[in-house]
Amino acid sequence: MRTLKEIIKDHIEYRRQLVQLAKADMKKAYGGVLGMGWAIIRPAILIFVFWFAFSVGLRKGGDVEGYPFFLWLIAGMIPWFYMRDMITGGAGSIRRYKYLVTKIKFPVSTIPTFVSMGSLATHAGLVVLMIGIFLLFGYRPTIYYLQIPLYMILMFLFFTAWGLFSGVLSSISRDFLNLVKSLTQALFWMSGILYDANGIGQQWIRNILLFNPVTIVVNGYRNALIYQKWFWEDWQQLVNFAIVYAVMLLLAVWVYRKLKKDIPDVL
Repeated sequence: MRTLKEIIKDHIEYRRQLVQLAKADMKKAYGGVLGMGWAIIRPAILIFVFWFAFSVGLRKGGDVEGYPFFLWLIAGMIPWFYMRDMITGGAGSIRRYKYLVTKIKFPVSTIPTFVSMGSLATHAGLVVLMIGIFLLFGYRPTIYYLQIPLYMILMFLFFTAWGLFSGVLSSISRDFLNLVKSLTQALFWMSGILYDANGIGQQWIRNILLFNPVTIVVNGYRNALIYQKWFWEDWQQLVNFAIVYAVMLLLAVWVYRKLKKDIPDVL
């Protein structure tokens, strides 16, 4: 409990620096001539590849609830881009900004937070672009869109906690960071991004997937954009999310308390 209070205190005390560092992290991530244009180009290329593979190549991309498969696809892909960046970027955040730890004595617990803030700002831009694409296809925003900020907050909270947990472990062991990077692609295929996890026939597999925060967030976005369902209609998934988030937060605080003194020496 004392460690959690310390983490919260550091975030409040350094709140202005976090905003500035989040902006700097975004500029660092999207350098080059095109700058922030890469925040759109990279996801667009990947979405096009999957759309082509499923709709043109395999011809398995039929309409979903009256919406073209392409719209159903981007409704799940857009939140995945943020989560993917935080799974790997959060894990490598402390190593990436080790000078803040070894030279400036910046609070370690806040480093994954400003990395997550930068990624969330990019994600918000992609959400606006996604809504624009829906409009181009003739689908106007509905009242269910009001749920999107809720899922953005839930996503931010979980993956910021993940960033602290994995960032501390990765700063101690580079092997852990390599393991995370190796498993990220497997997580993509096992999280219901390219298929509906609720439609899996084996109940025990479906139940496991519905404890996966990636699956829960993707389902939430699609409920808001495609299926037009309120979050309380899938209350069990929110309960699952709360349980997994509580466990992740406890692990993050515990790992930080145990290893924070060793981080500057290791880095």
